[in-house]
Amino acid sequence: MASHGSSWDSAPTSPLPAGPYLGDSGQAPGEAGWPPPAGRRPAGAPGAGTASRGRGRRRHRWLARTVVVILGLVLVGLLSLSGLLLVTPSVGDATARAQAMDRLHHVAYPGPPVPARFAASLVSTEDHRFYSEPGIDVFAIARLIEGRIAGRPDQGGATLDQQLAKMLYTPGRSGVAIEAEQVGLGIKLDLAYPKWQILRMYADVAYFGHNYYGLAAASCGYFGVTPARLSWPEAAMLAGLVQAPSADDPIVHFAAARARQSHVLGRLVATGHLSQAQAVSFYRQPLDLVGGPPGACTAPSTP
Repeated sequence: MASHGSSWDSAPTSPLPAGPYLGDSGQAPGEAGWPPPAGRRPAGAPGAGTASRGRGRRRHRWLARTVVVILGLVLVGLLSLSGLLLVTPSVGDATARAQAMDRLHHVAYPGPPVPARFAASLVSTEDHRFYSEPGIDVFAIARLIEGRIAGRPDQGGATLDQQLAKMLYTPGRSGVAIEAEQVGLGIKLDLAYPKWQILRMYADVAYFGHNYYGLAAASCGYFGVTPARLSWPEAAMLAGLVQAPSADDPIVHFAAARARQSHVLGRLVATGHLSQAQAVSFYRQPLDLVGGPPGACTAPSTP
């Protein structure tokens, strides 16, 4: 005769109705699936829709606040730029200043037109958005501000217009206020002069190391050729010198100059002016450095 226990165990079972001591699925405490996962409410449970609507409202408030902050920053930036344009001087005398600087360094002004190879090398390395930006690169400035807040090394954010403004209007001066002034002057230069003229003024007054001022003097002094006859590896080396002309002087610091030349060739690849194979080939070409006076150029260079 079966015991009560065995007959109970073998009796058929049926789901229990939901109740105050059972889960909504009819499961009792301790059974598999009990309790329901925290934070989850079964469909139709009281408060489920309210929680979802609450999350949606919080998300919308966060998005609205973010948009307000961004618009506020844009407005502050526009007001700051307007103020800079008001307090910075006119740039109508930029060509006269460039001529005075070249006269001081015994360089003819204006110099020869900027050749395409040097222009491509300079723009690719120093300011690859030069032809499309209005004298200020907001992406570079944002990267610069972020880097300073994070304590990272200065990655640079000055456009070619701002670098020219520094050479012409604030030489030898530094500081946050001076950098802000250079931003305003860079915008004014971009508004007042075409891009080709800004590049020509830049090439005329830039220092290339080894006491060479201006592209013509540097081209003749380092390689014995006029700027128009610069090869790609020569143009890349000269474009790399403007950032640190004394430290990268190829006559005195050849290894540093070669490293900088490699960087410029890499930028020319990144901006689509050269293929990787061309850049490698140009880097392997020997450099016939002259290191002579910045006088008349007689030795031709094979492009």
